[in-house]
Amino acid sequence: MGGMGIAVLAAGGYLLAIQLLGNFHEVVAGQLYRSNQPSSEQLVRYARDHGIKTVINLRGENESEDWYKDEIKTSRELGLTHINFGMSARHELDMTKVNQLVAIMRDAPKPILIHCKSGADRTGLATALYLGRVAYLGEKAAESQLSVRYGHIGIPYLSETYAMDQTWENVEHMSIADDFTIASNEF
Repeated sequence: MGGMGIAVLAAGGYLLAIQLLGNFHEVVAGQLYRSNQPSSEQLVRYARDHGIKTVINLRGENESEDWYKDEIKTSRELGLTHINFGMSARHELDMTKVNQLVAIMRDAPKPILIHCKSGADRTGLATALYLGRVAYLGEKAAESQLSVRYGHIGIPYLSETYAMDQTWENVEHMSIADDFTIASNEF
């Protein structure tokens, strides 16, 4: 096996490992954490260890799925605010959806745990939006959330989840004033 084969195996091993470990990361201490789909046990641990008060589920409402039923039940038992915000990793968010998500993250009780299935693509965009539009920590910090470090692979024309990168590109250069102008023009 050549060097390229070893690199591919190593990358695959890394991506598998982050999924098995929950892909849990602190984004802004005391404010925002990210993960893949948490089990009930993981959600209990995250709430206990990090004081999570809100769970934002980017997979949307899925009442027939066991993972969803467990998440709702555990959130209720822990007294957590649970918010569904369904979005697809394969489609860009329009400005209305971007502004809705930013408002939800801005107004939700902190700390927030935000997740999708893998914690890579939708969660990457949401955390980028939080850093750029809620915490105002800058473009570089925000863009780092859409990274292979978290399992996101955004390659134009090759990756279906590049829509998350494209959404970020569409909003990253807006100033704070632009956010308010866009929001007020949409009503």
